[in-house]
Amino acid sequence: MSRVYNFSAGPAVLPEAVLREAADEMLDYRGHGMSVNEMSHRSQMFQEIIDEAEADLRGLMGIPDTYRVLFLQGGASQQFAAVPLNLCALPGASRRADYIVTGQWAKKAYQEAGRLIDAAAIASSADKTFSYIPDCSDLAVRDDADYVYICENNTIYGTVFHELPDTKGKPLVSDVSSMFLSQPVDVTRYGVIYGGVQKNVGPAGLVISIIREDLIPADDIAGVPTMLQWRTQADNGSMYNTPNCWSIYLCGKVFKWLQGQGGLSGIHERNQAKAAILYDFLDESSLFRGTVRTEDRSLMNVPFVTGDADLDAAFVRESRAAGLENLKGHRSVGGMRASIYNAMPVEGVEALVSFMRDFEARH
Repeated sequence: MSRVYNFSAGPAVLPEAVLREAADEMLDYRGHGMSVNEMSHRSQMFQEIIDEAEADLRGLMGIPDTYRVLFLQGGASQQFAAVPLNLCALPGASRRADYIVTGQWAKKAYQEAGRLIDAAAIASSADKTFSYIPDCSDLAVRDDADYVYICENNTIYGTVFHELPDTKGKPLVSDVSSMFLSQPVDVTRYGVIYGGVQKNVGPAGLVISIIREDLIPADDIAGVPTMLQWRTQADNGSMYNTPNCWSIYLCGKVFKWLQGQGGLSGIHERNQAKAAILYDFLDESSLFRGTVRTEDRSLMNVPFVTGDADLDAAFVRESRAAGLENLKGHRSVGGMRASIYNAMPVEGVEALVSFMRDFEARH
């Protein structure tokens, strides 16, 4: 068997050790004679899996007891509606929220909220194709806003908030899908922090939402579907209905793997080192250039171009033949993009840079 270096933005590379362990348990999970895909979510076996996964996640992130951890379906995109439906149903809510639009997913979240409440874009980087993070040190947050929303790492455009915005005391909601568990985080700075796991944590089909307890409406929300109410899953341990058992199981294994990497501090050091290899090359290259303002660069997603669409296409084609997969940029921006998530080994980044040097020499 030969594995490629997979630079996909999601679903994305997973730790090989995790995949091998899951393969070993596929037919018989720890002597139970069945796989996790076959066992009842109401069984004691699976209850132990989800309880251990939550405990390990709490340990990795330092999640206080005042926050609930929900394992949900519908992906991050479903939370675009769940966030305003829940937060704007709290006592005294104005049904108004402020959004910082720094990419496609923040824009989609803002547009979805606009279908339900009075949503305002109080900052945006659309004027320069989302290639930077706007100044968020003194935002015009509305006095009666129920929350402020960001997409913290922008997968398509390769930008990241290195400093969280000043929300003027309003709860901060952050979609962290493409940087989830890539660095230490102070959960107490957020009201809600959530992410689809398929980019940096596990397989597709699961979103993990970490929500401050007082931001989960206590009562039924009139007119809101049962499955979109956070209270539904909070009161049922994320098992009001059948959860994505397989994804929760694999995420639990990734949490264990991260513990073995030195936790979030250890993996952050490795992520910084990997990104430096690629960015240092881009900064010195005479053919390739990064598309993001230097101070706003992501450690997870690195878009770059040659400036020639035909040459970009040749690069993608030839890189695939060299065992470097999924380097084509998002269809909305073109060029190339290397997603170098937690599970991407440093050898993969080194192989990419080596190929880029060779391609540059030939072109």
